[in-house]
Amino acid sequence: MTVQERDDKAAQILEICREKKLHIACAESLTAGLLADAFVRIPGASDVFLGSAVTYTDEEKMNVLGVDPSLLETYGAVHPQVARQMAQGVGKLYSRADEGYQDSVIGLATTGVAGPGPDDMGKPAGLVYIACALPYGAQQRTQVTDDEAADLQEEIDYENSLRSRAYVAAYYIKELHCQGDRQEVRERTVDAVLDLLLTKLKAQEQTVGYRQQP
Repeated sequence: MTVQERDDKAAQILEICREKKLHIACAESLTAGLLADAFVRIPGASDVFLGSAVTYTDEEKMNVLGVDPSLLETYGAVHPQVARQMAQGVGKLYSRADEGYQDSVIGLATTGVAGPGPDDMGKPAGLVYIACALPYGAQQRTQVTDDEAADLQEEIDYENSLRSRAYVAAYYIKELHCQGDRQEVRERTVDAVLDLLLTKLKAQEQTVGYRQQP
């Protein structure tokens, strides 16, 4: 993806979120702020983009985002459920920043191996997991396909009782196998997150929602 293409997608996302009164917050590991940069490059991004938690170490993933220590100890940081918990954690974090943000903060997360070699767990360079957490409010304001609507209604029914004490969201997780050097892997990760979020906001393809556990 070229820089112009990336800018165009970020601008589309910001415009859709602006219209639907949604906000975006990021939890970044390997991208280390690059995802945030994709949004703040666009004029007027502050209407939508709230911030990014760069949690590069396992300790910060646990302490800032609330990622399960046993999950990190067992599987390392490069794991789909780590990405999911990062997206959940940053969504919670920024939802609590202002009363007006309740049910409106989309959580995005990146975790993976930028390279050049494998990580300490032996996972190869280019293996990346990204996650998107669409909050309850986004489900109410975003058109979805018939199949997605059934899944989301089940999740909403299940989680309505938790709304007063939990960040209620549908989770979308994707595994990537990126080619190239460290910078290319990081840039391709950002591109994939933008693609995923834009697709969800436009509801153009069917995906699987991950139910939040109480």
